[in-house]
Amino acid sequence: MTQAPAESPALQSALKKATRRLMPFLILLYFINYLDRTNIGFAGPGGMNEELGLTATAFGFAAGIFFFGYLLLEVPSNLALHKFGARRWIARIMVSWGIVAAAMAFVPNAGWLYVLRFLLGVAEAGFFPGIILYLTFWFPERQRARATALFMVAIPLSSAIGAPLSSALIEYTHGLFGLSGWRSMFLLEGIPAIIVGVICWFYLTDRPQDAKWLEPDEREALGAKIESEESSRHGQFHVSIRESLTKGRVWALAFVYFGIVYGLYALGFFLPTIVAGFEEQFGTSYTLMERGLIVAIPYVIGAVAMVWWSRHGDRTGERTWHVAGPAIMGGIAIPIALYLNSPFAAMVAVTVCAVGVLCALPAFWSLPTAFLAGAAAASGIALINSVGNTAGFAAPYITGWLSDLTGSQNTGLWVVGFAMIAAAIIAILLRAKPRAVQESPETSDIR
Repeated sequence: MTQAPAESPALQSALKKATRRLMPFLILLYFINYLDRTNIGFAGPGGMNEELGLTATAFGFAAGIFFFGYLLLEVPSNLALHKFGARRWIARIMVSWGIVAAAMAFVPNAGWLYVLRFLLGVAEAGFFPGIILYLTFWFPERQRARATALFMVAIPLSSAIGAPLSSALIEYTHGLFGLSGWRSMFLLEGIPAIIVGVICWFYLTDRPQDAKWLEPDEREALGAKIESEESSRHGQFHVSIRESLTKGRVWALAFVYFGIVYGLYALGFFLPTIVAGFEEQFGTSYTLMERGLIVAIPYVIGAVAMVWWSRHGDRTGERTWHVAGPAIMGGIAIPIALYLNSPFAAMVAVTVCAVGVLCALPAFWSLPTAFLAGAAAASGIALINSVGNTAGFAAPYITGWLSDLTGSQNTGLWVVGFAMIAAAIIAILLRAKPRAVQESPETSDIR
């Protein structure tokens, strides 16, 4: 991590220990979380759509209804985490979502699939913004973008590793416990969340002051640094819980996040289907495992780019263009993929889009955490995440509906491009907003 010149040896040592202890475990949590959230994308073409009689629109609805439950409880869940502590609340979230994720193996029809996907969102509400909030308890602002990127590297990892893993489970566990392959995949990928949720209760530490694995001077140095930055934000901006839920800048950032997440979930849920469509479009043929490995490629490259880009943002201190630039790149790349005449060229364009999405995501979270603190941070971050994640419903549903309506993926992927470019434009406008009409001093903090 890039260190500020004034940082003491005790603070540097504390940050290194916190990174080594917390980040691998948080990455594991999000890996399991994101895999359980998106593995329906592999179940669909892996036999679920045929067995349950789902059209592309119905499949998109099943994928996206998760976010209705997620949206309803996101803000109260994050406020509960702030009140009760990350260790207890994240453990509760993981155990409950693991139970629901595993239960999806036994859905008898489309109706029950919708119910359990909705309940999965209810169970999981608060996890991601809770971790973003948790990182503000441990990492000063200068190191936070990189810490967020390390945590969010679980997204491309869950896709890079999860794609062939889910495909292999569907293909090779067919008949296990008398279940279809897609059903046994849901069961086997849901159980780890329950196990790791129990471990979470004993492993996580809520604040630096509680960390027995730090030396006394390290606890003091890191705790003082975090408290100093939080007090500074409180003193400068005076953003209350109510203001964090009603302030125009918070809502504008939510729409920026919506556009980025729209691209993320359109790719996540439909990329396996797009790759399967290469067989008809280009006269090729792939096994389930080969499809999984092809889907993994954009995310492997995206993981490397995400970490490098976030370190670059921390080093330069610039935030807005580190969000807008990748979003524009990704928004332009995805429609281009529709007009290329080979699967290789199309995958290059899809990979550029994935890199754009993944680079924009961690850079984005440096914007709201620069002016929200305390309980206002809990509510504001949760609001941004919940509104942004309505794209998790909109992207798969609209993409599926447009696919059924037009008979191709083209129109849906054009919408993906427009959503990402619109997000970039809003981010740039927030930065360029004239001081005379700025809502409050925090606008100058978004660089």
